[in-house]
Order: sequence, then structure tokens, then C-alpha cells
Amino acid sequence: MNSLIRLELARALRNRKFLFFSVIYPSVLFLIIAGNADSTTKVPGSGLTLPTYMMVSMASFGALTAVLMGNSERIAKEREGGWVRQLRLTTLPGRGYVLAKTASAAVVSLPSIVIVFAVAGAVKDVRLDAWQWLALTGAIWAGSLVFAALGVAIGYLATGDAVRPIAMITYFGLSMLGGLWMPTTTFPDWLQDIAKWLPTHAYAALGQAIEQSRAPHVHDLAVLVVSFVLFAGGAAWLYRKDTLKA
Repeated sequence: MNSLIRLELARALRNRKFLFFSVIYPSVLFLIIAGNADSTTKVPGSGLTLPTYMMVSMASFGALTAVLMGNSERIAKEREGGWVRQLRLTTLPGRGYVLAKTASAAVVSLPSIVIVFAVAGAVKDVRLDAWQWLALTGAIWAGSLVFAALGVAIGYLATGDAVRPIAMITYFGLSMLGGLWMPTTTFPDWLQDIAKWLPTHAYAALGQAIEQSRAPHVHDLAVLVVSFVLFAGGAAWLYRKDTLKA
């Protein structure tokens, strides 16, 4: 499995388009959204400045891009091209393939998180304690596993032609409605009620809790745990179904 992880990493690092959208694009988007914001105006209901608030949102968005879009499209195309079928003829267990995909995506997602943090600190003068920077990195990185599981599920759900529109609708829908592109406090009340139940909203809320030096809300943790169980369970079921077809 280690060899497969190294192969997956090499393939991801050679994909310049993927690297741009997962590593560079979130930082660019952060500068666009928070570029003209001052360091004193607070986002309503959060107690955080807009650059501090959006730093977590864009770091989460970058990790989401790496693990969701990267996993779903590659898995669907590899199924269609026969690569997954070839791997089943080796001694690699099925879970090893899924774990290799998740691990490689998680490794690629880390630079996107760090670069957003570096840009926020250097350009927008975001300042946090050392423990907060470390806790933010760990929380956002670990939380991305929820969406890695979703990416695997979509990759086994759709064919090579259909996977992109399904993944894109899921990706943009979760990003926008979950408040990764703008604070949910700007949403109408009914849309805020929907956002509270989305895993992307809970994902960003973890980082915001760390920035506020408080424990995360139980509701947000529960949303993430339930989402991970559903996505991972769905991925496992779809994988077994695909294996039986083969």
C-alpha cells in the first residue's frame, strides 16, 4: 500500500491544474474576499475580524477541494479505465486502495491550509497564539477526512462522464451554503437554519472556535461525526457493490 500511496502522491503533484485549484486558488480567493477589509471590523455574531474569519473558511475550502474533487474524479476515471480492476488482481486489499486515495489527498491538502495561513499572516496581519496555529492546522486537516470519504463515495457512485457535474454541484453547494465563501450571518434566517446542518458549516466552525479560544459546539461535532459515518458507510457499500459487478 505504501507504494500505491507514493504513486498517488506523484500523480497528484504532477497535475498542475489540480495543484492550482487545491493549493493556490484558496489563497487567491482569500485575498479577493478579505483584501480590502480592515483589522477592526467584526463579522456579526462571531467576534472575529473578516480576515481572521475568512482565513479558516478558505483553509477549509482548500482542504475540501483537495480531498473531494481529487478523490471523486480520479476514482471514477480509474474504474472506467480498468485500473481498479487490475489492482484487484494484486494482493492489495480493497480498503488499501481507498486508504491510499484518502492518504494522498490528505497530504496534498496540507499545503493549501498552510499557504492560506501564511498569506493571512503576511498580508492581512492575522495574529494568533502558537497553540492556535497548531490546533487550527490539525483540526482542519483531520476534519477533511469527512469530505475525503464523500469523495470516495461519489467516485464509486458515478461514471467517468457523470462524476464531474455531480462532484461540482456537491462541491459548490456545500461551499456556498456552508458559509465557506461568505459568513452565514449574511444569509436569510431560513438559509442560516439549513447551513447549521451542513458538514461544511460545522467544519469551519471548528476552526472559528479555536480562534475564539473556546471549545467547539457539540452540535458541530455531532454533524461532522454523523456525516463521516454516512459518507464512509456509503463509500464502503458502493465499493462492495462495484466489486460484485466486477
